[in-house]
Amino acid sequence: MIVGIIGSGGREHAICHALNKSKKIEKIYCFPGNAGTDAIAENINLDINKFEEIKNFIFSKKIELVVVGPEKPLVDGLTDYLESFDIKVFGPSKVASQLEGSKIFTKNICKKYDIPTANFGVFNDIDQAKNFLDKSNFPIVIKADNLAAGKGVYICENKEESYRAVKEIFDGKFGVAKNVLIEEFLEGEEMSFFILSDGITYKNFGTAQDHKRVQEGDKGKNTGGMGAYSPSRLINEELEKKILNNIIDPTLKALKDLKSSYKGFLYAGLMIKNNEPYLIEYNVRMGDPECQTILPKLNTDFGEIINACCNGKLNENEINWNDKKSICVVLCSKGYPETYPKNVEIKNINKIELSTDDHLFHAGTIKKGDVTLAVGGRVLNFVSLSDSFEVSRNRIHKLLNNLNWSDGFFRKDIGYKVIKK
Repeated sequence: MIVGIIGSGGREHAICHALNKSKKIEKIYCFPGNAGTDAIAENINLDINKFEEIKNFIFSKKIELVVVGPEKPLVDGLTDYLESFDIKVFGPSKVASQLEGSKIFTKNICKKYDIPTANFGVFNDIDQAKNFLDKSNFPIVIKADNLAAGKGVYICENKEESYRAVKEIFDGKFGVAKNVLIEEFLEGEEMSFFILSDGITYKNFGTAQDHKRVQEGDKGKNTGGMGAYSPSRLINEELEKKILNNIIDPTLKALKDLKSSYKGFLYAGLMIKNNEPYLIEYNVRMGDPECQTILPKLNTDFGEIINACCNGKLNENEINWNDKKSICVVLCSKGYPETYPKNVEIKNINKIELSTDDHLFHAGTIKKGDVTLAVGGRVLNFVSLSDSFEVSRNRIHKLLNNLNWSDGFFRKDIGYKVIKK
């Protein structure tokens, strides 16, 4: 089978790496890919927002299946567009993708189908939002309704901070936002919970804990993710049943009632308090860096799973995992998540020696001749699997020290809740 992967981040490199091991797959194209995918696939410099160009290339290379990595093309309707030309796509429809594309769409589903979530209010003008904040308890959570690359969320400790957050959202910091969502702050611990669905049935696809804040101890600004570990320390049989029965099942029913279904990865961002799950948000794709943390634990042929999903035959496939502890640490450009230099060479990268249980997934990189350049904020993802989270993290730190990239930084405390130190 010939496969196309859309996207250029660490998630897409991890997907490419997993598919490259599949017996079903003979050739992979990445649009546009990065310096890491370049070693195992053919990178094609296509604009992923130009659907017709993508479709024409797919036909020209006889690509049989397309995996969509990032959220924006999904929210913009790429799956629907390609499927109208009988192209097989792994990724949800435009309607189903509103679960991520509009936080208010998801909140309204929670309200209608009694899905546990934080109490909330929706406001389409700054004065209305300020009036609500004047009567609110703090801390409080303020979110841009639109896609914001994981950064459009503010946790505000007081009125002044919340006023500033609302103003930034309506001023277009995260793109055009007609509405702002204000919700109560939930106490507890976050967990990322994943399923895989073929539109008829679904299967669990692992758990993780993401570290979103830029500074150690989960302080500082939100980022796209500074690292993750899998499995989550919180997961247990009783909690899993509650997540499936109270959150996943009613969400899929809501889509069915909208004459839609769900095909692809679904990522539930949850807050867990006293073994009770509350939905914070949905992502309509694999998380990043959770994908990099979870996929190396997969024992089943990933190509077969993806193909089964696209053919509505997921129920015929078993998904098997190894029981190792996986940690991912993200190496970022200095200055991220604010401004940072681009086209900076990453020296020593070819000297990195990986064992069987270590992985290096590229994110914001490109290849120029024999040189690897950093072009993004999140640059490289180091992943290690072992019988202990501490051993995994120590191995990653050793690799990072060997790389010794002076233009980057990383959090040294990823997984601190599961490593006793």
